[in-house]
Amino acid sequence: MTCRENQRSCQCHIFILAITVGLLCCNSITAQVADNSVKKLKDLSLEELMNIEVTTVSKKAEKLAEVASAIQVITQEDIRRSGVTNLPDALRLSPNLEVAQISAYAWIISARGFNAAFSNKLLVMIDGRVVYSPLFAGVFWDAQSVLLEDVDRIEIISGPGGTIWGANAVNGVINIINKKATDTQGLYASVGMGDFLKNEASIRYGGKAGKIFYYKAYLQRNDYGATMRSTNNTVNNDAWFLTQGGFRLDWTSSAKNIFMLQGNLYGSDEQTAPSKSSFTGQNIEGQWAHQFSDSSQLIIQAYYDRTWRHDIPSTISDKLETYDLDVQHNFNLNKTNSLVWGLGYRYMHNESEHSTTFLAFLPEIKDMYLFSSFVQDEISVAHDVKVTVGAKLQNNNYTQWEVQPSARLAWTPNDQNTVWAACSRAIRAPSRIDKDYYLPAYRVMSPDTPNVAGGPNFKSESVIAYELGYRVQPCSKLSLSLATFYNQYYNIYSVEAIPNTLTYQIQNGTEADSRGIELSGLYQPFTIWKLRGGYSYCLVNMWIKPGHVYNNYADLANDPQHIISLQSMLDLPKNFRFNTTIRYSGSRPKPATAKYFTYDVNISWTYKNIELAVIGQNLSQAEHVEYGGQSQIPRSVYGKLTCRL
Repeated sequence: MTCRENQRSCQCHIFILAITVGLLCCNSITAQVADNSVKKLKDLSLEELMNIEVTTVSKKAEKLAEVASAIQVITQEDIRRSGVTNLPDALRLSPNLEVAQISAYAWIISARGFNAAFSNKLLVMIDGRVVYSPLFAGVFWDAQSVLLEDVDRIEIISGPGGTIWGANAVNGVINIINKKATDTQGLYASVGMGDFLKNEASIRYGGKAGKIFYYKAYLQRNDYGATMRSTNNTVNNDAWFLTQGGFRLDWTSSAKNIFMLQGNLYGSDEQTAPSKSSFTGQNIEGQWAHQFSDSSQLIIQAYYDRTWRHDIPSTISDKLETYDLDVQHNFNLNKTNSLVWGLGYRYMHNESEHSTTFLAFLPEIKDMYLFSSFVQDEISVAHDVKVTVGAKLQNNNYTQWEVQPSARLAWTPNDQNTVWAACSRAIRAPSRIDKDYYLPAYRVMSPDTPNVAGGPNFKSESVIAYELGYRVQPCSKLSLSLATFYNQYYNIYSVEAIPNTLTYQIQNGTEADSRGIELSGLYQPFTIWKLRGGYSYCLVNMWIKPGHVYNNYADLANDPQHIISLQSMLDLPKNFRFNTTIRYSGSRPKPATAKYFTYDVNISWTYKNIELAVIGQNLSQAEHVEYGGQSQIPRSVYGKLTCRL
């Protein structure tokens, strides 16, 4: 047995012992429930959770229990008690997302299928700032970091959101919403150390000047070790670190005007053969909210975002600058009509340089724009029935004008039941990998050399989605949500040979449909014990359109059909907490990946303002593969010390 195996075996035994101790402590649950002196918990009750207001569905505040959409909310308490160390791992807590870790620094994330190496049908925002890359219309998850302590909530919609949010909100929307500076006053500091997460440290301080001006600033760094190769069990070259800092200012100049300004900067190195890849970024965002009346509000938001990546394996250096302006107005037209409308403009300047003739995005320098306008009307047909109709009109420099309409209905006969249905259309606009990709990196294709060229006539991919859902709270301790869907996809990506040449061109030669169910629930049997989790089933069928030939279309939707997740949060005597997260993912067809089951454990103890925690992740086995059979994600253990003043 190797030294590494001995270490992991020891860690496994330690956690089995810890779990046993935790389960034995569960015998005191009933006695503790009966003790009237139990200190009031910071956790939200189930009723409070169902009354959380969400904004991602319609860009205005709505009760979670009443929205006409399949939406999940990850709260700050869920994040803190899970012990996760990064944003992708936090998103695993949502039962309507499929998250797979490819290497130490790479993840792919999607909802309702199409989770592949270039997953591109999920729109992701951090405080309203869109974080997708126009290179492939997807997200570089290694560059998306937030101070998890300061996340207020994460709202996740599975299903189209194009009417409100525009292009790329095809299968879902993720909206990470951070706390205001008013809610992060005082000092927060944490340090951690382990085997896979080598070390982590973060510090944040929040204060105020006068009665209306609040501020905070933070700095954090995470260092991760390498994964293992599946083929020969040697160490991969994928260890990495990320350092990030930022600030936020919030002030209220009057009862009608609220201002916000925030910014972040970050940098990272990632081990990749033969040398290191790296990326840096900076962003700044401002927002002004003006309240005309109790039923009328104007919000103007603008941000600048700069990212730079130097990728060694692909020889690509990519610089992207994004300027975005968004205007939104909410108002009540009359007693039965509540309108939301808005305008948006985004300008992107992209410089993609290639150092060899391996591959390229040509032209190397490209300017892109996106103009949009939308309107949505919520109509109260009766006191318990609401119909929401709307459309987004969008113009981009690839396909010009696109329309994304939707219609939603919600019936809430009482406080315990909501039935909803929806029909909508959304598009995934072309990206540079569709139009401007060349392999090898020659502007003029050689007739004697096999090559791949971007598709000059590539159209937007689109979906028509049909959804039906039911949300019920049969008693004060239990809440359940069921969503069903059927999606039809058109003009999906393909790579096809041009007749009588050696050139392969990117086209829209594939179509698909998908169907599935999503079941989630919250159960709180005792005040000190809460369970949340869910099950999702998704089946994607793909086929080639008549007149097209593409043999690798199955690679576009390499999804497990079954996903299960469960999070248990238990408060024990003497300020101990025992938290467990369990997840199961079914097998993937191509590239073939076996099903896996694993679990995380977080045991913490709090004394006044100090919290000590020991966290184990992926404890079921020494390593497991989540995608593609290349990298094994290891079992890991780390300890963490946190101070909140």
